[in-house]
Amino acid sequence: MKKAFFNWSSGKGSAFALYKILQEKEYEIVKLLTNVNQEYRRISMHGLREELLDKQVEAIGLPSEKLYFPAQVTMEMYNQKMKETLSDFKENKLDYAVFGDIFLEDLKKYRDQKLAEVGIKVVYPLWKRDTKELLKEFLDLGFKTITVCVNATLLGEEFVGRIIDEDFIKDLPENIDPCGENGEFHTFTFDGPIFNSPVDFQIGEKVLRSYTLNKEDDQNCHTDTSEKVKNYDTSFWYCDLLP
Repeated sequence: MKKAFFNWSSGKGSAFALYKILQEKEYEIVKLLTNVNQEYRRISMHGLREELLDKQVEAIGLPSEKLYFPAQVTMEMYNQKMKETLSDFKENKLDYAVFGDIFLEDLKKYRDQKLAEVGIKVVYPLWKRDTKELLKEFLDLGFKTITVCVNATLLGEEFVGRIIDEDFIKDLPENIDPCGENGEFHTFTFDGPIFNSPVDFQIGEKVLRSYTLNKEDDQNCHTDTSEKVKNYDTSFWYCDLLP
């Protein structure tokens, strides 16, 4: 089997992509890799506590590795640390990387380019799937997931801390992708066919947080041709999940 590592975010896209890649039996997933904010000990972007990440990967039963980044990290810092880590993976015969992306071409191009620099090929089990059909299949398989972060410019506080089900899908505004693939929302998946047992948690407080870009990345946002980058959002609702 081909040896690969899996870029694990803790959310539904990761969970479903992992399920798909394990079903294919073409790749051996040697480890799950997750980026963690070293100051707050939470998953980058998702805001999920590290303790819940640990419980989650334990329930999945695969080895995991964390990459710790400072709260204020520049793209230069991020790229350098990722290149060092990926080079180590390549030296250890991990020739493939698996991502749960669905249709963001700019993001795919970035991943492909950075991984090609160290000789690693990229696999996308969910690529170009219809997101409405994908989410239906995900739920029909018995996966359970809860929103932990929503983009405050697109969704209100009432959408964070909610289990994704038929009611949630019906309540989404028409301009929101059912899987949140444009960054509308992020999730924590706590049960499903890849888990040995459900991950227990309690719902904590909801908090609105706003961020500012550092000078370097702000300049990149104004020079990059990507509409997604130029329209970078900086305000998010978070729901704190407690182990």
